[in-house]
Amino acid sequence: MKKRTKIIVLLISLMLLTGCTKTLRVKDKIIKYDKTGQTLTSNILCQPEEEELKELYTKYDKYLQVKMDNLPTCKKFTPNMIKYKSLWESLFVKPLGYLILKFGYLINNMAISVMVIGLLIRIILIPIQNQSIKQSESMKKIQPELMKIEKKYANRDDNEALMAKSQETMLLYKKYGVNPVSGCLLAFIQLPLFFAFLEAINRIPAIFEGSFLGMNLGMTPSTGIAQKKYIYIVLVILIILTTYMSFKKSMSSQNGQPPEMRQQMKMMFVFMIVMISFASLSLPTAIALYWIATNGFAVIQSIIVGRKIERKD
Repeated sequence: MKKRTKIIVLLISLMLLTGCTKTLRVKDKIIKYDKTGQTLTSNILCQPEEEELKELYTKYDKYLQVKMDNLPTCKKFTPNMIKYKSLWESLFVKPLGYLILKFGYLINNMAISVMVIGLLIRIILIPIQNQSIKQSESMKKIQPELMKIEKKYANRDDNEALMAKSQETMLLYKKYGVNPVSGCLLAFIQLPLFFAFLEAINRIPAIFEGSFLGMNLGMTPSTGIAQKKYIYIVLVILIILTTYMSFKKSMSSQNGQPPEMRQQMKMMFVFMIVMISFASLSLPTAIALYWIATNGFAVIQSIIVGRKIERKD
């Protein structure tokens, strides 16, 4: 099992370390689109359609990984058109980008396309996510018994005690059908798709050229608020709220942990919320909408699965 876990981690690490979004830089200066506050990307998959944005990319053409003349328009983009060398891009990023574009042009709304396809990925992964939630709920139930085992062997570090402690712990896991390793593996299985989806959004300029409920999909909340478009405040609040609810649901599985560990988790929880709150100000609206939709879905899913488990008990 350990060997298999290492192989999975290695494969995912290789994919994540190759073909990722590259920020457009000129002599260490990050290039932004002043109109929206969006940071530009050097390895885009297709040409921007908006003239002003297209001119900006053309200005820095020599810093792009594929020159503008060699890029297809976003309407004509297909996964086999751009020959980036990463397996990660070929298997995940470009096909997902193609789906977002095709559906977006079909319904004439890139924001809805981003949210719908993001939710479809969540729906496809429901069996894996449900299993992960069940493991978390089971871990929560056995925490009091795990603490008893910890106390029982707290002052013993001889081999006999360690073996007995390990044996009792494994029997407890078996009794409740808990597999601690599977929780990590399930998370790793999901990561490539979630990261690829964000990659696809970041690397397709046409997505950021649309609008939704009066919001420019490329505009960051900080830029929108500076322009006195206060609907972006609502966007930030929704990001923070859905993130808070999602994290809080995850934190509930730690209720049976020792007080010191719970305090550490609480501090980390607060730190993450504060960090995401600040980061949300610089997220393009398209990514913010994806974040809100999928986090909201995850919270609802956790509640439904949790209630089903409680009813069974």
